[in-house]
Amino acid sequence: MKKFSLIALFTLLTAQVPAQGVFEFLNLEMSPRSGALAGSFTAANDDPDIIFSNPAGLYGLEGTPVSFSYLKHVLDFNFASLSGSYEIKDFGRLSAGVKYANFGTFTEADEYGNKFSEYGAADIMFVTGYANEIDKNFHYGVNLKFIYSGIADYSSTAIAGDLGLQYLIPDENWVFAIAFRNFGTQLSSYIETKENLPFEMALGVSKRLQYLPLRLFVDFRKLNEEQDSFLDRFKAFTFGGEFTLSKAVKLRVGFDAEKRRELKVGSFAGLAGLNVGLGFNVQEYHVSYAYSSFGEIGALHRFGVSTNL
Repeated sequence: MKKFSLIALFTLLTAQVPAQGVFEFLNLEMSPRSGALAGSFTAANDDPDIIFSNPAGLYGLEGTPVSFSYLKHVLDFNFASLSGSYEIKDFGRLSAGVKYANFGTFTEADEYGNKFSEYGAADIMFVTGYANEIDKNFHYGVNLKFIYSGIADYSSTAIAGDLGLQYLIPDENWVFAIAFRNFGTQLSSYIETKENLPFEMALGVSKRLQYLPLRLFVDFRKLNEEQDSFLDRFKAFTFGGEFTLSKAVKLRVGFDAEKRRELKVGSFAGLAGLNVGLGFNVQEYHVSYAYSSFGEIGALHRFGVSTNL
């Protein structure tokens, strides 16, 4: 009973992180660039953090890029990620990354309010990825993930994979993409019954405009989930834009339609679903910040730094 109560409490808390199942932190955007674009990152191909969204985008990277991100959640949870990529001539591009989630410390108590010991809760995911080309301007990528989750004296592990494709039309600055994320299984579970991983199918498109310093991104997510009608499958959409203000500064904005629906308080949504961020080039480093509104609940703050070694 004690074990079930701990797991139920943890599930209730992490359900707000943003959804309802085990290892939901896998689908949480930690990169400030991706976060500012509202997660519209499936068609990105110029950022090492693409390993967390679509491994096919790794093939577009150059050199040896690395990136670190930190996320402060409204519930005072702390998240961080690290990613990097390296090309092997005549073989393809390899990449690796880590996602870490720390949910803080909780106090165990009985139904009468008597307090006992404290316990912590945390998740971590290790990923390695590979990308190459099927044909000119047609790229693919695969990821292999190991996930660990712990709460008090209990733990759960899982193995998962991602598969992605990107098709580029360079003359017109189009990128079309599809990604299948988090297909896999639990190796060990908190309770006797194994839970499903947060599998997601996503479509993405990006377009760099010819006469404006602007790149647009659109994603349709959770396309694998059952809906009442075909059109309802596309309700979980996001879009964003990245403006190049100068050689040193980029402005990013994004909108998440699903978040806006979910985070309404009564009939009032406020700025829920709105995301905005800035990126600065500081010598050989790119420093980014993103603000993501949760409406009346609060906001997420993301910070990141990337460079090319």
